[in-house]
Amino acid sequence: MSDGTPAGRTSPDYARRVPADDVEVEIADTADAIEWCMAQGWSDGLPVVPPERAVVDRFLAAAPWDPDAVLFHEPVRGIEVPARTVVVNAVLAGCRPSYLPVVGAALAAMSHPDFRVHIPASSTGGAAPVIVVNGPIRHEIELNDGVNLFGPGARANATIGRCVRLVLRNALGALPGGLDMATQGWFGKYTACFGEREEASPWPPLHVRRGFPAHTSTVTVLASESAHNIHTCGGATADMVLRTAADVVRCLGSHSDGQSLVVIGPEHAATLAAAGITAEALQRVLFDASRRTLAELKRGGRIEGAIAAEDETRTRPRAKVADDFLVLVGGGDAGCSSAWFPSWSRGRGSVAVTAPLDPSVGPIRSSVPGPASAPGLGDDTEARR
Repeated sequence: MSDGTPAGRTSPDYARRVPADDVEVEIADTADAIEWCMAQGWSDGLPVVPPERAVVDRFLAAAPWDPDAVLFHEPVRGIEVPARTVVVNAVLAGCRPSYLPVVGAALAAMSHPDFRVHIPASSTGGAAPVIVVNGPIRHEIELNDGVNLFGPGARANATIGRCVRLVLRNALGALPGGLDMATQGWFGKYTACFGEREEASPWPPLHVRRGFPAHTSTVTVLASESAHNIHTCGGATADMVLRTAADVVRCLGSHSDGQSLVVIGPEHAATLAAAGITAEALQRVLFDASRRTLAELKRGGRIEGAIAAEDETRTRPRAKVADDFLVLVGGGDAGCSSAWFPSWSRGRGSVAVTAPLDPSVGPIRSSVPGPASAPGLGDDTEARR
C-alpha cells in the first residue's frame, strides 16, 4: 500500500486517516487488502480499492499535476492537500485516471473562498457538495447525464463524487461525529456527481450562462441538501409545471437566502420551451413564487424574533436574486420529473463555484452576490432590487 500526505501538510489529528508515505504491508490477497484499508479508517463504509504503489504511480503519471502540487486548500485550519493524496483517494474511490481532471476541478472550486468548505463540511444541516459537469468531458469519460442520472450505474458519476467525499473525510477529517456534525445527512455524503444533458436542453447550458465558452469543460459545485422532487402528470402544460415547481421551492423547511440547483427533466424542459419560457424567465418565476411572509417564516422557526404586524405582509424570497436558481437540464426522455437541490443553510454560508478543467481557459468563477452579502430579513423593496 502506498502514498498519502507528505509530513506537515495536514493536522496530526487527521493524518492517521490518510494513507501515509512509505507504508509497506504484506497482505495475502485482495480481500485482506480491502479489509486492511477499511481498518485504517480510509473508507466511507463501502469497500475501497487498495492503493498499491504501482497503481498510484500509474495514476500520478497520467495526472496533469506534480505530485506535490496543492490541489485543495481549507483555510480555516490551514490544511493543504497535495496531488499525491488526491490520487490515493481517487484509487480508493475506484476512479479511472481519466477522471482526475474532473476531480481536480471540483476541488479547485471548493477551495475558492466563497465556497467556504469548512462550513458545509462541519454543519449539522447535512450539506454535501453536489458536482455538476459540463462540456465535452462528459462524453469522454462516459459521465451519465441522462436516465437515472442521480442513481447508480455509471462509474464516473459514482467514483468522482466519492473521491471528493473521501478527500473531505481522509484529508480534512470530515468524519461523522468528528468534524462532520450532520444531524441526519443524505446520500450525497457518499457521492453526488452528474452531468448536464446539454444536447436535450432548449437553453444555453449552465457553464455558458456562468461565463464560459460552450466548448469548455467545467465543474460547478454547490453545497446542498438532498433533492426535492418536482413531478407532474403526463401531458402537463407549462403553467402546470411552473405551479408545481413554484410550490416545491416555497418549501418552508428549506427556505433561506441560499442558492439552489433546478435540474429540469427533458420532458418538462421541452414543455416550458414550447411555451416560450427561457431559463432566465424560469428563474424569475421561481424567485417570485418562492416568497413567504416574514410572519410565516417566524412561525415556522426559519427566522428568529417576535412577529410584528407588518410581518404579515412583508415577504422574503427563497434566494437573494433570481439568478440564485441555477437552472440546468438532466435526465431521461420519458417521465415528467425534475428536481430541486436547495442549499442547506438558513443564511448564505456557501455559494456555487465553477472551475474549468483547463485553468488556461480563465479564472474560477464564483457567484454574485457572494456569501458575505446575505440580505438578512428582506422585504419587498430589498428583495426586488
